[in-house]
Amino acid sequence: MNDTAAAPPHDRFPGWRVVTGCFVALTTGSGLGFYGLAVYLNALSNERGWDVSAISLATTWFFFVSGVVGVWAARLIEQYDIRTVVSAGAVVGGVALGALGQVQEQWQLFVVYGVFAAGWSLAGLVPLTTVVTRWFHAKRSVALSVASTGLSAGGIVLTPAAKWLLDREGLAGGTPWLGLVFVAGIVPFTLWLIRPEPAALGWLPDGERADPLLAAPIARGTPYREAIASRFFVLVTIGYVLALGSQVGGIQQLVKLVEERTTADTATFATLVLAATSVVARLIGGRVVALVPMVAFTAALAAVQMVAMVGLALAMSTVPIFLWIVLFGATIGNILMLQPLLIAERFGVRDYPRIYSRAQLLALVGTAGGPLLLGWLYDAAGGYRTSYIVAGVLSVAGAAAIAFAGSATAPVPESDATAMSAV
Repeated sequence: MNDTAAAPPHDRFPGWRVVTGCFVALTTGSGLGFYGLAVYLNALSNERGWDVSAISLATTWFFFVSGVVGVWAARLIEQYDIRTVVSAGAVVGGVALGALGQVQEQWQLFVVYGVFAAGWSLAGLVPLTTVVTRWFHAKRSVALSVASTGLSAGGIVLTPAAKWLLDREGLAGGTPWLGLVFVAGIVPFTLWLIRPEPAALGWLPDGERADPLLAAPIARGTPYREAIASRFFVLVTIGYVLALGSQVGGIQQLVKLVEERTTADTATFATLVLAATSVVARLIGGRVVALVPMVAFTAALAAVQMVAMVGLALAMSTVPIFLWIVLFGATIGNILMLQPLLIAERFGVRDYPRIYSRAQLLALVGTAGGPLLLGWLYDAAGGYRTSYIVAGVLSVAGAAAIAFAGSATAPVPESDATAMSAV
């Protein structure tokens, strides 16, 4: 259970060390999990000769399991130290990833991906964004943008290396090393840098010293039941189902699309460009979002993603493909970051883990269904043009849903409004 007893504060605010630990863990998890799935799809298709739609169905299963386990993770981190949950997830995920190369039958792939997804989720966004929201309130958008930049950094640093390793050693020779990296890139940094909450170390969020004579402040926000029944939650979640279905489907099929239209080396470089653009865009977006309406910003990004998807559908040579990849990367960098930020901004931190995990569970309809839909359309049409045009349609529909969700600013409770009017 988390230790909430006040301790003498450190000389320096530990919040940014926590953000650094989350950054490293997300770098590892996304590079070998989220982005890595596209590399494994390509390797399994080439080495085993399986249909893209069959492998895409396993990817769908991966995201389904991760969404379900994310809800469980939200409950675990209320009872246990976040570091324990994340470290256990890393070990489970690393073992599963190491076993991926031994898969010879399609049913075995579903077993391995199911275990991998469970570990990936326990060491992923639900616990890590939760700990950031505990440490930062006023500076939340900047802190989340820095931590979640790890999602893109993993695609820059680890995904191209994973593809190079599997191209060189094959699945059987390469995945044990990838499993080892998954554990080593999460566990030590989590234990060293992350701390569950500021009060235990004598701090308040954003770097203010806690008064040892006063009780720790109560986490404020909208109760879980009220939050998930709200119009804002429903429409934003529908929007993310559609936008992430387009986005995740596009990412998971991108390596194969580029390799078919150019070369294998170019496909490796494509993941690097996609992730690098995502990093730059996310760091810029983390500052821009504090200056503009958050909902409008999110809806606009989903609309831009539609343009990128249609562009990729039609591009057949290297230069235009990479122009559209850059635009796609700019949307990835911010859409993923904005989901937890929208929820924390609107509903506060009181029940954030449960609200966010429920949003992720519902959004898995998109994250799980997107790769399956695009893979099935690829097999049916004999190419990716139809797949990516459909992905564009999903994106613009998601933009419309988000645009009508309402303001991300939390409404002032009636009791507070009455008190303010009386002043």
